[in-house]
Amino acid sequence: MQDPAQLDPSGHLAAARSGAPLLTLQHATVIRGGRAVLNDLTFDVREGEHTAILGPNGCGKSSLIRLVNKQDYPLLPSEDARPIRILDRDRWDLFELRSQLGIVSADLHQSIIGANGGGRRSGRDLVVSGFFASHGLFSHQKVTSAMAERTDRALALVGAGHLAAKRIDEMSTGEARRILIARALAPDPRALLLDEPTTGLDLVARQHFLTMLQAVARQGKTLLLVTHHIEEVMPEIRRVILLREGRVFLEGPKEEVLTSTHLSTLYEAEVKLRQHGGYYSARCGGG
Repeated sequence: MQDPAQLDPSGHLAAARSGAPLLTLQHATVIRGGRAVLNDLTFDVREGEHTAILGPNGCGKSSLIRLVNKQDYPLLPSEDARPIRILDRDRWDLFELRSQLGIVSADLHQSIIGANGGGRRSGRDLVVSGFFASHGLFSHQKVTSAMAERTDRALALVGAGHLAAKRIDEMSTGEARRILIARALAPDPRALLLDEPTTGLDLVARQHFLTMLQAVARQGKTLLLVTHHIEEVMPEIRRVILLREGRVFLEGPKEEVLTSTHLSTLYEAEVKLRQHGGYYSARCGGG
């Protein structure tokens, strides 16, 4: 096993890769408030390659989500620079992008609930809204029979068929988060981008949610999980990217990246890592 100090400056560990490009960052820099929140960030994720992105607070995880979601834009050092490509394209209509890359986050949950009448919508209506990249259904939107069928399939896949008629504001946080996953899945995207998806869930709801994500991964939908909870790195995730100060600290196969030594260096504190049954846990300090 290589020590990070002996790696090339990009922090990439060599590994056999396959699958079409899903997300490619090449020297991506994002400036906000006069400082680089992403700093020359370079990595790529391929379809079928379930990947977790971890790092301490302030490492750039939220900024990465904003970049992928077209809320922020990278610096263009030259006219032909292409700092970010999604599904091997650098230009996207935002609505088309959201049909190909389903995004689920606690922030999205709150924005939908806070939208005009959002909480009063049924689970089914919210799932169908995923076809239109809206926060609910409106009179000018035509729901086809194919959309209705795919909505039912998505609800069934996440075990939320019984929530179809229930209002969002009557659901528990865990139930509503399942509906958001179904909403992201209904348009049949190529991948799911999960931004701290268990925020606000209690212990039991969180475990149920992660078990459901495992089922989604086994169905062949690529998962890109952004989190600071190492215990959320489920067995299906085989690749890990560690971020620090807006850059890649280390990335490669999970078994090589997730070690006590690497995490201690990343967090600048003693971290003890344990692995059992394909899951990881970590604690700080000795003992």
